[in-house]
Amino acid sequence: MPSLPGLERLAAEIAALRSVYDVGRVTEVQRGVVIVRGLSHAASLGDQVCIHGRNGGTLHGEVTGLDAGRIFVLPDTLPEGIVIGDRVILMGPVTIAPDASWIGRIVDPSGLPLDGKPLLRGSHARALCAHPPAAAQRRPMEGRLETGMQVFNTLLPLVRGQRVGLFAGSGVGKSSLLAKFARAVEADVVVIAMIGERGRELREFADKVLGAAGLARSVVVAATSDQSPVIRRRCGWTAMAVAEYFRDQGKHVLLLADSITRFAEAHREIALASGETASLRGYPPSTAHMITQLCERAGPGTGGTGDITAVFSVLVAGSDMNEPVADILRGVLDGHVVMDRHIAERGRFPAVDLLRSVSRSLPDAATSSENELIARARRYLGAYERAEMMIQAGLYVAGSDPVIDAAIRVWPELDAFLAEDAPGGMTASFARLAECLSLAEDVETEEDVAGGQSAKTR
Repeated sequence: MPSLPGLERLAAEIAALRSVYDVGRVTEVQRGVVIVRGLSHAASLGDQVCIHGRNGGTLHGEVTGLDAGRIFVLPDTLPEGIVIGDRVILMGPVTIAPDASWIGRIVDPSGLPLDGKPLLRGSHARALCAHPPAAAQRRPMEGRLETGMQVFNTLLPLVRGQRVGLFAGSGVGKSSLLAKFARAVEADVVVIAMIGERGRELREFADKVLGAAGLARSVVVAATSDQSPVIRRRCGWTAMAVAEYFRDQGKHVLLLADSITRFAEAHREIALASGETASLRGYPPSTAHMITQLCERAGPGTGGTGDITAVFSVLVAGSDMNEPVADILRGVLDGHVVMDRHIAERGRFPAVDLLRSVSRSLPDAATSSENELIARARRYLGAYERAEMMIQAGLYVAGSDPVIDAAIRVWPELDAFLAEDAPGGMTASFARLAECLSLAEDVETEEDVAGGQSAKTR
């Protein structure tokens, strides 16, 4: 007789209980790092410990360094109240046991519920830092995904298994765009990592921005900005492990990580506290490997598994696309979407700067006729941007350049097109794009006629 899923989850909870633990003692605290003796024979990097204070309080931490006879622990909270000689219990590696019942729930990086309702662990525990699928066995990126937005249905296509970076400053609509992806992009399950978000925004994002429809197919993993760097960094790993759980079930998973910048900042705090030397703009050398290792776990699967389509957001201060985290991500992802503050300030959302954005799924993700439409739209938008200062100042004379004349004609329509939703699907989106570009054909026809009449007069 097959076992019931509820009994399996209960058995997993019971199996996770232990009666014997290795115990050490606090011997020193320096720069927020707790030094413990008595556990160096059993502890490994990344293990979790529990410190029991003499006043009855407890706090958790992560092993960030090993030495002969000592281990170095970075606590999850400020090490206030710790006394020399306090007991330290080695809990072992941090694992996560996702389950299908987690869909529609908000959890913390340890898999504990944040929405006030009970939550049982799954039947199988997973390591937080798993290896990516074998590179030589991964499938290529597959078909184009419906996104519910004209710009991503046409000019910046998103395909199954693609990894995209979303580069934006604060306050330009990044969270709203991610919520649109969560609600509309074709996927079986959506996993959202909220890394270092403000505490008040968690409930607002779930209830108002994401909405009931978006949450109903999502697992939200959240670590707020006031929590320790250990927990904030773990948030990215936990979200990826949850996505891998559903991928291994053959599902297509959409992973939205907001933001990789805060993930990198949390790692920087941990690495510097562990003695690693700071290099470019304060980030230690291990930052690049940490980011790329996380990103490589997303993407197409192997064999009978599903795929993880990922959108990683990056906070770019002052629109500096060359800051370290942005520079690292651009080299490893399959495309990047740049959001511009000037576009947001004039009221067009999503504030995507199309000319600075690129999808590396093209040209394969579109037909030859669709690629032609995409190329024409980019050409006109590029021509308008180059001549915009002259146009706004009234210095451009109509008829001086036929491409600029056409760009002036189509720019209002194309700019509006970039902000439109796409209720009719991809076919309708390309039909709408062709309609916008048909205005340029009218201009070109008028100029050809005018040119012919001028030649006859001569």
